[in-house]
Amino acid sequence: MKHRTFFWFFLPTGLAMLLFIAMPIVSVITQSMYAPHEAVLITVENCTPFACTEETTIDQEATRELRDAQPLGRFVGWDIYLNRGHLAVAEVAEIWRSAESWGGFFDRLGNLPFYRAMAFTLTYTFVTVPLLIGLGLMIALAVNSLHRHLKGLVIFFSLLPMIVTPIVGALILFWMIDSRGIIGNLIIYLSGDPQLSLKASTPLMWVSLIVYGIWHSAPFAFVVFYAGLQTLPKDQLEAAQIDGATRLQQLRYVTIPHLMPLVTFVALIKLMDNFRVFEEIVGFNASAHATSLSWIIYNDLSGETRQLSSAAATSVLTIIGVAILLSPVLIRTWRDFRGRRV
Repeated sequence: MKHRTFFWFFLPTGLAMLLFIAMPIVSVITQSMYAPHEAVLITVENCTPFACTEETTIDQEATRELRDAQPLGRFVGWDIYLNRGHLAVAEVAEIWRSAESWGGFFDRLGNLPFYRAMAFTLTYTFVTVPLLIGLGLMIALAVNSLHRHLKGLVIFFSLLPMIVTPIVGALILFWMIDSRGIIGNLIIYLSGDPQLSLKASTPLMWVSLIVYGIWHSAPFAFVVFYAGLQTLPKDQLEAAQIDGATRLQQLRYVTIPHLMPLVTFVALIKLMDNFRVFEEIVGFNASAHATSLSWIIYNDLSGETRQLSSAAATSVLTIIGVAILLSPVLIRTWRDFRGRRV
């Protein structure tokens, strides 16, 4: 394709990316470096025949003029990123100096909101993504081996978790794991502990959120892998069968290598998606046991006093985290692409 033709072909997409991706990111980064103006206080002395008292009030007019003159707020640079609500550099250094062991260090680090959210976010991402890829591949292989009259029905039921709205699906499972729900009652019966509650236990709540994440996302992997299986070269499978390869060997040396580009694609999409986990926490009402970076952003933006600068800083850190997570997969993909070109 000629350079001129490629330019006009890419121009609409480039303008859309600039307008809806680049400019908002620049705006968020800018907002994260400004903090709200402090209120202008005035002290008024009131004297009576008996005594004089001082009363401090907010000068509404002066505060309004200050905000109108500097609508973004006061420039603080990287201070918001370094405060206790985010990277907490001073607090982490103090914990490092006073910690007696690695266990004590991480226990105290978990008391800081950003690192507590990061711990759940990373755990959720790194546990959910491999399991949903494996489950999706298993479902795709099973459906592909069914009789053609059964495939349509099985595919329909396999896609139900993806059809259900995430918040609705989370609420349904949340009710099921309640002590009065079917899953909660079953767990209490199997454990023999009538006081056991999934909602009151942080580890069990984490497991519940991860299980829901796998259940909800596995259909996406199934659809992608099932489509990839339809393009599997029959001659390679026949050659492997003639050579005496077992089903497991055919899967390992023929099917999985053919699906590896799709595995990379699913991993990229779900790494980005699961790192921004939010609906599950809201649906399970699990903020007392698990918080994520997206939940912190939501919490900063809700309520009467919206903390725009804090939410912007967390958003920037989330973007950086996603970029770090994706970099190994992107580097490997680029190397494979360069290797094929050579």
